[in-house]
Amino acid sequence: MTSSTTDFLATGQRVIRREAEALSALAEALGESFSKAVELLMAARGRVIVSGMGKSGHIARKIAATFASTGTPAHFVHPAEASHGDLGMVAEGDVLIVLSNSGETPELADILAHAKRFSIPVVAIAGREGSTLMRQADVGLLLPQVPEACETGIVPTTSTTMTLALGDALAIALMEHRAFTPDHFRLFHPGGKLGARLLKVGDLMHTDPPLVDGDMPMGDVLVEISRRGFGVVGVTNGEGALLGIITDGDLRRNLDGLMSRRAGEVMTRAPRTIGPDALAGEALAVMNDRKITCLLVTETGAGNRAIGILHVHDCLRAGLS
Repeated sequence: MTSSTTDFLATGQRVIRREAEALSALAEALGESFSKAVELLMAARGRVIVSGMGKSGHIARKIAATFASTGTPAHFVHPAEASHGDLGMVAEGDVLIVLSNSGETPELADILAHAKRFSIPVVAIAGREGSTLMRQADVGLLLPQVPEACETGIVPTTSTTMTLALGDALAIALMEHRAFTPDHFRLFHPGGKLGARLLKVGDLMHTDPPLVDGDMPMGDVLVEISRRGFGVVGVTNGEGALLGIITDGDLRRNLDGLMSRRAGEVMTRAPRTIGPDALAGEALAVMNDRKITCLLVTETGAGNRAIGILHVHDCLRAGLS
């Protein structure tokens, strides 16, 4: 390793350690004002509006997105744009979160005056206790005095990391108080890998499963397997309760005299099934573990009736792997 690469590594480690130390200091510094901020946000009849300028603006956008995705309606308002018409996005019943490390950002003046005019509560996150922003806020969350990650102390690094973490802490506190569940989370995250992980079997299953009666001759069963295209059929009794399943393995094991038999004689009894409320990822894991391509879906309390079928390809198309 050259001296240059050694220096690069040392710098990277120093920055990360300094920001980690700042987060520890922030955790220790949290007090009653944090609880007051959560209570203020909880009481909002409208939305949570997050605003900040420059680097604080980028952090504000992420905080607003985190609130919105965890059950707290929120959006970002740029303070400069607010002065040119976007103040109409901030209304009575809202709560305003304003970010500024110095607490003296001039572009915030109009949005703060608007909040005062319409009695909109303000939660401030700033690094200076006696700053204009902290004085005008209903609740002030003060960042601890720790150095920025750069040696010059002028690049917003440690301060923005702490602000982001504080926004996450507020969002999660609200989320847990509201008992926000993975089901709620799934409504806001239908796309991508995260959405796929939260899909349920009932979201992907085919609601017309291939089923035959236990007395059906195997010749007719083969026709039904071919027609439906799943490679399997469920076998039911006269009341529609699931008795078993016929797969290609069952057919191979019963080749001798197959056409003289009936479905109930060939089937595998008590097949593995899954409920519609199970996660699709769980179903995929079962299929991979058992080296099968389909699972019949049965609903608890429905007389063991098959209400659907899930194929491994349904899971893969949805992005599960």
